[in-house]
Amino acid sequence: MKTFKIKICLALFLLTVVSCTDSLDIAPKQVLDESFLVKPEDMDGFVTAAYARMTDIPSFDSPFAPWWSGSMRADDSYKGGGGTWDGDGWHNMEIFVGVNPNGWPLDYPWYVSYQIIQRCNTAIQKLQLIKEEEFPQKNARLGEVIFIRTFTFFRLKQFWKYIPYIDEKVIGTSADFEAVPNREKDQPNDQYLWGRILADFKEAEQLLPATQPEKGRVDKNAATAMVARTLLFMAYEQNDKHTVVNINKERLSEALTYLNKLTDQEGGKVGLQTDFAENFDINFDNKTKESIWEIQYSIDDGSSSGGKINRGEGLNHPFQWGGFQCCGFHQISYTMANAFKTGTNGLPLFDTYNNGSYADGDAVFFGGNSFDPRFSHTVAAPGQPWKYNPNLLFETKGIRNGAEYGYLKSIKELPQPDCKCLLYDGWQFNSMNKKMIRYDEVLLWKAEVLIQLDRWNESLILINKIRERAAKSTGRLVKKDGSPVLNYKIATYQPGVNCTWDKAFAWKALQWENRLELAAEGRRFFDLQRWGILEPTMNAYFSIEKNRFKWLGAGRFTAGRDEYFPIPQPQINWAKGNYTQNPGY
Repeated sequence: MKTFKIKICLALFLLTVVSCTDSLDIAPKQVLDESFLVKPEDMDGFVTAAYARMTDIPSFDSPFAPWWSGSMRADDSYKGGGGTWDGDGWHNMEIFVGVNPNGWPLDYPWYVSYQIIQRCNTAIQKLQLIKEEEFPQKNARLGEVIFIRTFTFFRLKQFWKYIPYIDEKVIGTSADFEAVPNREKDQPNDQYLWGRILADFKEAEQLLPATQPEKGRVDKNAATAMVARTLLFMAYEQNDKHTVVNINKERLSEALTYLNKLTDQEGGKVGLQTDFAENFDINFDNKTKESIWEIQYSIDDGSSSGGKINRGEGLNHPFQWGGFQCCGFHQISYTMANAFKTGTNGLPLFDTYNNGSYADGDAVFFGGNSFDPRFSHTVAAPGQPWKYNPNLLFETKGIRNGAEYGYLKSIKELPQPDCKCLLYDGWQFNSMNKKMIRYDEVLLWKAEVLIQLDRWNESLILINKIRERAAKSTGRLVKKDGSPVLNYKIATYQPGVNCTWDKAFAWKALQWENRLELAAEGRRFFDLQRWGILEPTMNAYFSIEKNRFKWLGAGRFTAGRDEYFPIPQPQINWAKGNYTQNPGY
């Protein structure tokens, strides 16, 4: 097993670290008191405990499994499962109707996230007491837990906008934690929270080494990427109604500086894989230049639970088909499938892509269109190979409720059924690593920044680099006889030949490339949120999709409310009124 995964299992003795409950200042009974762990040799345990909690979260409510909040709430995917009834509130989330602050689907991610944050704070407090000569890894470990804490804050801010920023300086009784507001009254907007997240990522970047000896530990490149990503989100300044009111070019220019740090390494430590498929193949866990940071999962590692498996996406496997057992969630939307169609020139069908759909029939949809190869890296359709295995054809019986969710299965997050990486304990999980930051994303962030800085001609080579790799990623997309699964046709953008590369067209191409490259990976909602176009995009989506599935007729996005979740009511109660609810709830 991977050394770092074993260390995660050994960290279970540290699960006494406090959380954001009303017993923050009380040590549990019959467990090891952390106050006794003050020696240099104890420090790695505190750090590993922070990593461990990231992988020890039940299905759907993981802040590190973004599909349910980033794809299901966008035009990427449907919830899936047994029907609109299946899941406690998830259906309401995807149609933006009836979402309320009560219930565990929102409360639990908040609660667990602050457990992670408090474990990181405890580790920081302990590490600060140790001299570097006593523990040479001190700075690296500080960088790791600052990164983990800040990444968790980043995700919480994407979900809720205003969150309590609790760092290692908040020490005391429950009342001290309760007193930290989610929105500071002397601050005019949310930029102060972005500023703190930015400062923390910058500190992590300074502390982290360029290379870690153990796989799974974050390194300097991960922090550099998150500095750039934070600046990118920070640049799109919002008012209290969540409307983008300014694009701050100073922030974008600073982001470009950090992005250049990464792209200057291309061909060395980082780069694109030759085949897009390698980003979603368990055989390439910890083995690609494209992965800048990936969460480590394991199975049969000696832990009581059977392994540090991916519980956040555990219910997404096909339903009782091909060796999979449960549970049929996360279906690709017909709108998303349509976005992969290409024209005779090999470019996206920007204006007409959503005419017709898979609902017209398999032969019509696949026989009458050409496709970007990334379709088959993202979607399993009945009669087509299951994720690069021409000997295993996906079948409609693997879809739990095709009448309500169609027959297009999301596959990026799923393995082969014979992978020896599956665990079933009433629900199905797998141990494939989760690549949280990839180099292809970095290239797209850089292209976005360049376009917004009016340097769109420089973005062309970056976007085309992504498309060139997609065009070459067809080697695994074959039938049993070696012929292509679909009619793949994709071209680069060639100004003056197949496009006019001005700022408006470059921006459209960038948004489209983001969508295709990161389809169903939980990014889409947050891209639309950043750009300030959630309301027109989602309501246009509902207006078309309601003709394909009746339940989508109830879908309606309300601007000024639905860009963020409501603050969970149990957390407002716990904070004794110190939290301010988001508008509209």
